Amino acid sequence: MARKFIEKIVTANALLQGDVIYFTKQNVWSRNHQDAIIAHTIEQANELLEKAEQQQDIIVGAYLADVFLDEAKTASPLHFREIFRSKGPSNYFHGKQTKT
Repeated sequence: MARKFIEKIVTANALLQGDVIYFTKQNVWSRNHQDAIIAHTIEQANELLEKAEQQQDIIVGAYLADVFLDEAKTASPLHFREIFRSKGPSNYFHGKQTKT
């Protein structure tokens, strides 16, 4: 039996600042996880990743990250790594750590 597709977003790091960023519907990048466009099929996910990777002057290390959709269809990181990345650097308080 085929596995159920897990929705995905495209994430990367900003080339100059190093911040974690997310690809949006407007084909631009945001530092807010909630702004990310959600891929509901593998075809959509691959298309978004391809578009994102064309912006090598802005980003580095783009990849697809799994997300969990709640009842309101709001995306949250699924894996610990993405939860950790969405909160920003952990070496001292940056402000993002207070967001859940």
